[in-house]
Amino acid sequence: MERSPQKLLLWMTFIMSLVFSVWQVLLNNFVIERANFTGAEIGVLQSLREVPGFLAFTAIFILFLLKEQTFALLSLALLTIGVAVTGFFPQVIGLYVTTVLMSVGFHYFETINQSLTLQWVDKSETAGFFGKALAWRSAAALLGYGSIWLIMSWLQLDYQWMYAIIGVLGLIMVLTLVIYFPQYPQGEVQHKKIILRKRYWLYYLLTFFSGARRQIFMVFAGFMMVEKFGYSVSQITALFLINYVVNLLFAPAIGRFIGRIGERNALTLEYIGLIIIFTSYAFVESSDVAAALYVIDHLLFAMAIAIKTYFQKIAAPKDIAATMSVSFTINHIAAVVIPVLLGLLWLESNKMVFFIGVGFAVCSLILALNIPRHPDQENNVTWLKQRRV
Repeated sequence: MERSPQKLLLWMTFIMSLVFSVWQVLLNNFVIERANFTGAEIGVLQSLREVPGFLAFTAIFILFLLKEQTFALLSLALLTIGVAVTGFFPQVIGLYVTTVLMSVGFHYFETINQSLTLQWVDKSETAGFFGKALAWRSAAALLGYGSIWLIMSWLQLDYQWMYAIIGVLGLIMVLTLVIYFPQYPQGEVQHKKIILRKRYWLYYLLTFFSGARRQIFMVFAGFMMVEKFGYSVSQITALFLINYVVNLLFAPAIGRFIGRIGERNALTLEYIGLIIIFTSYAFVESSDVAAALYVIDHLLFAMAIAIKTYFQKIAAPKDIAATMSVSFTINHIAAVVIPVLLGLLWLESNKMVFFIGVGFAVCSLILALNIPRHPDQENNVTWLKQRRV
């Protein structure tokens, strides 16, 4: 197997997706069947899950002690451990604690993984590489869903063993990467302090609304499938399976497509699509139509690659690690608050939850139109330009 930095990035992404996808696809059924969750409890759990993402800026301080590659692998190991113990604590407090443990590893890994990608992959190839990484994520998720069928349907084992087996397998794979791949140079030395630059304001806002949009899909669209339409574990797994087959087939092409049409056009297409989808969620009464919307919604996530490639084009190379840490915090400001507030609103009106999602998409669309057609360090926005500092 090739021992390149790009291959390490792909294998780390594969492990993350394999383990996290199993945790995610089982979550709604697990909490409803074993812990009697309602929309309020699932909202609290999802908000707690996002707290480590809100604190992702602290990653920059850990880099005083660890190299980014080492930090990424340790974070990935923590994610696998958190998932492995999830099934052994089927109570409200136990689920909150194991979710936070898993989430610390997940969010630190995602922060550092994106930073390393923007440093190790050439600008001309980044959109295509992110598309390829999405395909690897999808392949890993498909393997995870296959393992759910094997372990829970064929072997008739319970949730706790499903979580334990996939978590331990992920940990073994992480240890294999530690042994197999050497330490790679990071290139330009990164700033090890919190950086907020005026000239990155558009990137910060796009990131904020991206986090808000993600909650509508991850928390409430999925919860709707179980609560409103009564989807079983096998049906939810099948739906996620379709999502990842579609991504496996189309994500690399979407990455190349973004490289051709540019970030402005790609994000404009995504947000127009989201306005239509979130409006449809509010009124859908057919489980089949809801499933189709869910698949299209998931596919549109691939277009968010454009936010990362936009930043890579406008950023000073030394700013990447610090800014990615801060951007994860910005992304999760909404993510910490929205699940709790909208979880309570869900008890009164699930339609209003999706109408608020439409508002997020409209704000994102307006921001996307401010991206220059050919962004670079000297041309970072179309309106309200800031001097480079």
